[in-house]
Amino acid sequence: MKKIAVIGLGYVGLPLAVEFAKNRPVCGFDIKQPRIDELNAGHDPTLEVSDEELKEVLSMNPEEVKKNQKGLYLSSKLEDIADCQIYIVAVPTPTDKNKRPDLTPLIKASESVGKVLKKGDIVVYESTVYPGATEEDCVPVLEKFSGFKMNDQFYVGYSPERINPGDKVHTLTSIKKVTSGSTPEIGVEVDALYKEIIKAGTHLAPSIKVAEAAKVIENSQRDINIAFVNELSKIFNKMGIDTLEVLEAAGTKWNFLPFRPGLVGGHCIGVDPFYLAQKAEEVGYHPEIILAGRRMNDSMGAYVAGEVVKILLKKGVMVKGAKALMLGITFKENCPDIRNTRALDIYHELRDFGMEVDIFDPWADKAEVHHEYGVDFLTEYPAEVKYSAIVLAVAHDAFKTIDMKKHRETGAIIYDVKGILPREVVDARL
Repeated sequence: MKKIAVIGLGYVGLPLAVEFAKNRPVCGFDIKQPRIDELNAGHDPTLEVSDEELKEVLSMNPEEVKKNQKGLYLSSKLEDIADCQIYIVAVPTPTDKNKRPDLTPLIKASESVGKVLKKGDIVVYESTVYPGATEEDCVPVLEKFSGFKMNDQFYVGYSPERINPGDKVHTLTSIKKVTSGSTPEIGVEVDALYKEIIKAGTHLAPSIKVAEAAKVIENSQRDINIAFVNELSKIFNKMGIDTLEVLEAAGTKWNFLPFRPGLVGGHCIGVDPFYLAQKAEEVGYHPEIILAGRRMNDSMGAYVAGEVVKILLKKGVMVKGAKALMLGITFKENCPDIRNTRALDIYHELRDFGMEVDIFDPWADKAEVHHEYGVDFLTEYPAEVKYSAIVLAVAHDAFKTIDMKKHRETGAIIYDVKGILPREVVDARL
């Protein structure tokens, strides 16, 4: 049985490594030793894998994994993955400050794999990229550092991740997986590999480029649909119409798509469209709808802050120096993921208006938020503090139990970005 190395142990890589380790020998590799240490201690701070699941497959002894032909060994040392035959690369593919694709983590991972690649090995990429990136950007790196040629001494596959952080229903094994290979035969082998763990089944794409394109349009489509309802929200607000009431009415038709307005962050929807746009520009096409959707969604934080300030001014509240409480800093509800969170757009915009802004989030990690964004927040709810404005930015379940009527009684205005609070207790919602 072939041994698997999973490169990158984040939201995507760790669940993969754990699932494969139930029936195969697996080495999980990550360049961050602190990440290895926390996982070896039996806990995943991202909460994508439970402590029980992790401890079930985890081994501190690589020889034990080799002997049992199953189990998970974790390492930050390249030599520990040298005896593997299948390498699955699951590293981040972010954008830079100019919103251009940053393939640095992917290229560095390819360099590492290239150094240990052997004849007959297969390298499967899971990271979201633009069509052509695997064969045009990654394979040359593998060939350079291994001295081998693709489809001669080694082979490549692409199977895009479909992890939904924080979702305990649509998990790795319950989401259909797209697979592909650099030859028809390798495509079949890669497909069979994933069928071992994916209960929902697989779809073998005819080429790597088709699989890459399928992944990048999944989130671009969602981005554009959310941008549409965000624009509707701005229009209906000017008309004095409640957007959510409109969407509920329209949703009674069987083929109406149930998208809702909101902030669009995270590592997928807020990033992937730029990968497709970049490739489109390279082949001579300017993607108007894709980029328009991105501009609309990136504008929503400033829009919400502006609406909050308007409400305060209409009530005669002096905005400069007023205290505001923002509920939530993660990019989505009920998970600790802060990657590309747009809630911070509201925070910074309110501060630019001169307001004093507290943030409360029971899910996020204080050290991580401070390291990534230089922002501090409260981990205990400030029930006794008097605020001029409360902005619910993230739909954590914990926020539904807050007594908003008490805050209204002390003069606070309530703005519900996510539309989860009773209509009668909010002054406005997106």
